[in-house]
Amino acid sequence: MPLTISNNSAVAAASYHLGKNQSLLQLSIKKLASGKKIISPNDDPGTLSVSMKLNASVTRLTGARNNVQNAISFLEVQDGILENAGRIVNRMSELKGMSSQDPMKSAQDIESYDNEFHDLQRQLYDISQMTFNGSSLFANFANDGTTESVFRNASTNHTISIHTSDQGNAGTKISLHQAALLGALTMTNDADQTAAGFGTADFKTTTGTATNTNIISFAAADSADVWDLDAVSMGVFQKALENVAFLRAQNGGGMSRLTFSADSLSVQQTNIRAALGRIEDVDIAEESANLSKYSILTQAAASMVTQANSTNDVALMLLR
Repeated sequence: MPLTISNNSAVAAASYHLGKNQSLLQLSIKKLASGKKIISPNDDPGTLSVSMKLNASVTRLTGARNNVQNAISFLEVQDGILENAGRIVNRMSELKGMSSQDPMKSAQDIESYDNEFHDLQRQLYDISQMTFNGSSLFANFANDGTTESVFRNASTNHTISIHTSDQGNAGTKISLHQAALLGALTMTNDADQTAAGFGTADFKTTTGTATNTNIISFAAADSADVWDLDAVSMGVFQKALENVAFLRAQNGGGMSRLTFSADSLSVQQTNIRAALGRIEDVDIAEESANLSKYSILTQAAASMVTQANSTNDVALMLLR
């Protein structure tokens, strides 16, 4: 074999392998540093496309789960107010009993009960106007009493739609009822008819009902709309409490559905994250072995480049 110095094939081969091993070593370092299998799009274009879509799905599921959790908070606040309204109605019925069934009470005593009854009516109206982050908690938006909301009537009960999937408007939705609290507290002032139960059209919100002796509302917008205890039959208190109990049950049903939806979203998100991990996460054990291998090969190739370059020393010896 002739001795040449212009073209040393051993050096070229050793340099090629050095560059290749060094490139693989750097790729292995990048994978371990990032924790990802795919460092650049040309590594695996198809898998990169799948991982991007799965990542987007996880992000949308996170948004849907936040919506559901906010809706649960809305219902929790609404239920707390409905519970308070039930206690107020209970207190009203207690006042009715103490003012009408105790012969020891004087006219002044009865007037004191009426005063509390008036204040409670005003308080019920005030809590019916409460909002949650600017959104009305109940299906009565106008403070002037011009908006009617019929109790247990789907056509006038306002609802809020909560998206519960990563598909947004195209996916599943849960409708939350803005409870018709004013409608539940407004009814026919007749003990027998109230106990028997009227159609939904008879239970609606109005103000200024003091001019109508047949319709009564336990929620008064101002002092001109309040009722005295002797103007209200005892059966109406029980019916009002039943109506509030129905609203709380309706609230509980919505909360139950949202809780199941939140659990479902969490499971979906967990499973998609697991799938995404199998697609794009690097195998630490395998890549650590590759790191050691390419590190050794890089050092060996560098050493061989040195050895191949030293063969030119033989040519120098012949020239001396």
